[in-house]
Amino acid sequence: MKLCELKRSTWLKNKSNRIWRWNWSKWTYSGRWQKWQKARSWHSAKPFFEWGQTSIVMRMPKARWFKRNDKLVTHYSVINLSNLEKDERITKDMEITKFKLKELGYIKKESEFVKVLWNWDFSKKLTFTGLEKFSKSALEKIEKAWAKVN
Repeated sequence: MKLCELKRSTWLKNKSNRIWRWNWSKWTYSGRWQKWQKARSWHSAKPFFEWGQTSIVMRMPKARWFKRNDKLVTHYSVINLSNLEKDERITKDMEITKFKLKELGYIKKESEFVKVLWNWDFSKKLTFTGLEKFSKSALEKIEKAWAKVN
């Protein structure tokens, strides 16, 4: 038998069959990590698996009374003074309430918390009643325009 007459084994053609060959020069396995969990063919880490640390799913309380954190935080609907300035439906000396904002389509429900922000000029003389929060710059612009906040 000559060297040129040798044929390659059929099982060596598939790379997945060759992946676990021992590399004698480096004393390692070829192809994947050496003897770790991710080196195994059956490995698939779940999305909530945190590599030995107790996962967030297990750490969260599961009592009936427990509310999710996003329910504990108050979310505000943001309204810009420039939008109120540009709106032709809002006239001078008008009272801005949650009911009026819902009618105009700025908020979906009257039960929402509303925060008023400033991002451009404001000159309409309006009265704001029943709104929860105002930014500092919005309050300054409202005072300059002789508007009121109740």
